[in-house]
Amino acid sequence: MADIVNLRQFRKTKARSEKEKQAEQNRLTFGRTKPEKSLTQALNDKAERSLDQKKLDKPENDA
Repeated sequence: MADIVNLRQFRKTKARSEKEKQAEQNRLTFGRTKPEKSLTQALNDKAERSLDQKKLDKPENDA
């Protein structure tokens, strides 16, 4: 025989688990300290500068 399930409790449990998943994602995205953020920014800037330095400029033909 099937178990009887209270739909209200099921919905609340599901909503809690969804909120917890969202909270975990937010902790990963926004839960960094200022030094961590500035280090990441500095590394990104350095990589961008390095890439720009290695670019080859093609001469423009005016003809």
